[in-house]
Amino acid sequence: MKLKKINVRTLAVMLAVFSSVAAMGQSQQNQKSEPDWMKDFTSRITLNGYAQGGWSYQDINGKKTNAYNLKRTLLWAKARITDRWSFMFMHDFSSVVQEFYTDYRLSKGNEMTVRLGQFKHSYSMENPLSPTQLELIDVYSQAVLYLAGEGPDPLNGVNYGRDMGLEVYGDLAKGLVHYELALMSGRGINKPDNNNQKDLIAKLEVRPFDGFRIVTSGYLGTGCAVGTAAWNPDIQVGDNYKRNRYSVGAEYKTKAYSPAKYKDARPASVRAEWLGGKDGEVGSMGGYVTACIPVVDALDIVASGETFDRNTKVDGWDQTNLTIGLQYWYYKKCRLQLQYTRCLCGENISSKDYNWLQAQVQVAF
Repeated sequence: MKLKKINVRTLAVMLAVFSSVAAMGQSQQNQKSEPDWMKDFTSRITLNGYAQGGWSYQDINGKKTNAYNLKRTLLWAKARITDRWSFMFMHDFSSVVQEFYTDYRLSKGNEMTVRLGQFKHSYSMENPLSPTQLELIDVYSQAVLYLAGEGPDPLNGVNYGRDMGLEVYGDLAKGLVHYELALMSGRGINKPDNNNQKDLIAKLEVRPFDGFRIVTSGYLGTGCAVGTAAWNPDIQVGDNYKRNRYSVGAEYKTKAYSPAKYKDARPASVRAEWLGGKDGEVGSMGGYVTACIPVVDALDIVASGETFDRNTKVDGWDQTNLTIGLQYWYYKKCRLQLQYTRCLCGENISSKDYNWLQAQVQVAF
């Protein structure tokens, strides 16, 4: 109850501050006597947000369940302090503060920027992407959810794919190559480090032609277990353990498709990635292929196949999901989604394969 009060109070303060800024900006339009610095100040702040909620049905182990859900309610503000220096703050009002970081561009172009704070780390293709951009209602593939620290790994805890640290990133060779190199805490969000080791994350992206990119990333780290996992029984709470990951993938997006009745163009896309990791002596591995095809007006067909094995040496810890669905863009960044997933499970995940039906509405600005 205390957390909800804090969230509401925080939201009220943020909205009051930014409403005041917007009001000052409007006022200066009507009063020519307002100083130029006021107009400059309001032009440097942007406010964005989105919410995702819906309904889900499952029949895991023959037990039928259905529930409404509110998955995310995020609000973030970005301040452009100078042409090279910016700051960003993001809060999820259904959970916790997600991000707060500052960027400083060292070069005249985009060759090198330094980021310091708490943010989404670079491992994998999907993890850095916003849920508003991804095709699946469950957002990330199983492999990304687990290996990037989104939440399903009990050894690492729930960190939403984010961490605290220092990162250098930029584009080289006129945008042909993109790189990211980060030194991270490894503990996750809103928490102090619980060991003396730091984690190294590196990503390299090559864009040989417009719309196509090849991406590889790696993660070398030392975890400190906050829980236990049945598929990795040798690691106990408080143990330091090797926590390494790798990924390789590619994505292709066509030129934007824009029917006459739909003003916001959108491309068809296909993205595929293979990922692996090792926690202590236990290896895990998986991958996905996801496609999104615009068909009529604002309607897209979404299809995905993905698999993940939590322990590659022990049978029964694998799961494969096959998804088909539709999404309808009713206004700019706002959409309705409906998806069916057939979940094929190892015996340690579920005693039998099961069905998963989801519907979701997304509102964003």
